[in-house]
Amino acid sequence: MRDRYLSVDQVAELLGTTARFPRRLIAERRITFVKVGRHVRIPESAVDAFVAAHTVEPITGRTSHLKGVA
Repeated sequence: MRDRYLSVDQVAELLGTTARFPRRLIAERRITFVKVGRHVRIPESAVDAFVAAHTVEPITGRTSHLKGVA
């Protein structure tokens, strides 16, 4: 399957942020990107991987220590 390449503005819209955030990820080399001339493109799979790596799962099955306090 062929990967789709997104512009910085498209990535920002996908993540619900301003364009500054994906640009910072690129500047800090925290996300994979491709330079095409003076344009920067980010593979959609890199965005998916970034989101997956930074997803925090909820804690389940934990009982509270404070049930009898209130």
